[in-house]
Amino acid sequence: PKLNVAVVSKVYPMRSHTISAEGGMAAVLREYDSLDSHAYDTIKGSDFLADQDAVEFFVKESPREAIRLEHWGCPFSRDPDGRISVRAFGGMSVKRTLFATDKIGFHLLHTLFQTSLKFSNIHRYDEWFVTSLLVDDGKVEGVAAIELRTGDLVTILAKAVVIATGGCGKIFQFTTNGWIKTGDGMALAYRAGVPLKDMEMVQYHPTLLPNTGILITEAARGEGGYLLNKDGERFLKRYVPGKMELGPRDIISRAEMTEISEGRAFEGPYGSYVHLDLTHLGEAVIEEKLPFVKELAERYVGIDPAHEPIPVRPGQHYQMGGVHTDMYGYTGLPGLYAAGEVACVSINGANRLGSNSLTECLVFGAAAGKAAAEYAQKQPAPSFGNPVQGLFMIEENRIYDQILKHEKGERISAIRTQMQQAMEKYVGIYRDENSLMEACRIVGELKKRVKNAVVEDKDRVFNTELVSALELEFMLDAAEAIAYSALHRRESRGTHSRIDYTKRDDLVFMKHTTAYKGPDGPRIEYSPVTITRWKPEERVY
Repeated sequence: PKLNVAVVSKVYPMRSHTISAEGGMAAVLREYDSLDSHAYDTIKGSDFLADQDAVEFFVKESPREAIRLEHWGCPFSRDPDGRISVRAFGGMSVKRTLFATDKIGFHLLHTLFQTSLKFSNIHRYDEWFVTSLLVDDGKVEGVAAIELRTGDLVTILAKAVVIATGGCGKIFQFTTNGWIKTGDGMALAYRAGVPLKDMEMVQYHPTLLPNTGILITEAARGEGGYLLNKDGERFLKRYVPGKMELGPRDIISRAEMTEISEGRAFEGPYGSYVHLDLTHLGEAVIEEKLPFVKELAERYVGIDPAHEPIPVRPGQHYQMGGVHTDMYGYTGLPGLYAAGEVACVSINGANRLGSNSLTECLVFGAAAGKAAAEYAQKQPAPSFGNPVQGLFMIEENRIYDQILKHEKGERISAIRTQMQQAMEKYVGIYRDENSLMEACRIVGELKKRVKNAVVEDKDRVFNTELVSALELEFMLDAAEAIAYSALHRRESRGTHSRIDYTKRDDLVFMKHTTAYKGPDGPRIEYSPVTITRWKPEERVY
């Protein structure tokens, strides 16, 4: 009751990217399961780069947050006995993924948003775009944000700020991520001096529609779907024989790329692909448990998955790395907290298990909110005097007198496309020293060129081109951190697969990469991984 909370979002909250999550959320709610089992699966899935104290905290809090969500009204799918239904998911040793058909993100976001409407001290700033954090005397005092409807830059003063802006998938050309996923929160923290951690760990999802990048949920394999090459063979028996289609995402994505490179994939107008076959499941199972998969297949590739296999290929999906935080969301910069995909606690390490991310949003969102509230209650009221006012005026000058005033220069879209193509080509599923050096060079060059790019729309009202220019600068900051972090990690671990360093090197690289913003590219440092009870071992399935 004592708190005054502002929710600032560049899109209407129900357009947040959580809406697109399909498969489910992991939590230990069955008698055959255990917290230790969930923790071990998560740590092994991370290729032992996860901080084990954070994982233990996460698995312990997960059931509590799932039940809280259910009590708030989330319409989970149910078993005949009334319990929340669970399904199998990749890398999980038992069925522990709670689901709401195949639209969990939609229902979760509705539940949280509707619950938030009950509180009069939560004030929403919908379609306001945050351009910078206001940092004075070593602590965060609020944010500068553009009200998109008027084009005015406004100061929102705050005693504490929680960043929950999601990932940065639009840095890549082929991604499941929507247009809003431009790494804003990562870049905001990075510019304020907070390191970005483990940014080289970029997750590829194995089942995207080749023409659109739309994701076909892992739940399709959790319910018994098969992956087949052009010979009709379930090729995963060569890669993850113990898990097959329920192997971790990084291994399955690499398996698909190997099938493609060795000529065992199908060829189509949008490149090479393999088949996801659900036909043996029957219409009833698909209608009951995978209705959204059926809708997507029919709408975007014109096939009924009950009668024809779905064409799929891997693409960028999730960012394991992000803003460095502790397990309570604190970034190390007083007043600044982060949670969700934008943050790196890290429970995901080098590879996230499917269905852990939604629960991560709930667990660490709650922890960050609580920590930020406790901090805010001890702080004096912020004042809009110097130097905060001075910082605001610098930001106003940067946006309106520099970015918006250029009359001639390159188009924003041309620079963005070059960045996406470079990241796709040089920082993809397979990497090596030369390709990563080239990525670092190109991103550095694009960062110089974007300073002289032109925003042709000079109007202030809903100026989406100006927003695109600011988002591109955010994306280039995150892209720089990804490319440099990948270049310096000379091993293969989880999603980070180097063809010139094919083995995992625990002696040298059992540590987190931390990238600090510098004038000529990031400064790369390292911090230890917390090991509690699970000693690193070979990761085989």
